[in-house]
Parts: sequence; C-alpha cells; structure tokens
Amino acid sequence: MATHQIVTEVAAGEGVIPLREVTRRVPAFRLGKKTTYSCVLRWSLKGVRVPGGQRVRLEAVRCGGRWLTTEAALQRFLLAQQPTEGPARTPPRSAIRRRRDSERAGERLKKVGI
Repeated sequence: MATHQIVTEVAAGEGVIPLREVTRRVPAFRLGKKTTYSCVLRWSLKGVRVPGGQRVRLEAVRCGGRWLTTEAALQRFLLAQQPTEGPARTPPRSAIRRRRDSERAGERLKKVGI
C-alpha cells in the first residue's frame, strides 16, 4: 500500500481517525460481537485475504504511540475487498491439489495407453 499517501493524509489532517474509532464504525458481525481493536490492528499489519489470494491492508501510521488512519484509507480498504466486475478468477491450486490432479491425469493417460 502507499505508505507515503497515508502519511501525507494524516499530516494534512484529512479525516484522521484513530484505529480505535474504526472499531465503532465497522458493524458487529460474529455472533453480534463488536469488532475489536486487535482485529482492526491485524487488518493494518497483516491485511485480509481477498478472492484471488491477494492481501489487502488497512493503511495506518504510528504517531506518538497511537495508530492512526484516515477516512479515505478506510474507504480504500473496504473498496479493495469488493468483488470485481468481469469473470471470476479462481484462486491458485495448492501444492497438494496440483500433485493429486497430476496423479489422476497420469492414471487416465495409462488407461488410454499413452
């Protein structure tokens, strides 16, 4: 993500919000429990996996012992998680899945004599 962009937004004071405030802006979802600060911090540090295997991070900066983000960064984070228009992309196969598929294909080739 564009670290320079979020730093510029925070320095300019453009819609700056502490990560703790993000917990109040995101609705509860798991069994009606509130979104926790540690969850929002994890979104910032590790990101969330989206279809296709990529990770999307909530842009945030550390300032004086506090984590800050902006309304624009929160909006970019939410938009990046939305399904894209067009053909759906399938996630890459795992190593185990590739090996099993390869073994099955080899068995089929033996049956037809190749």
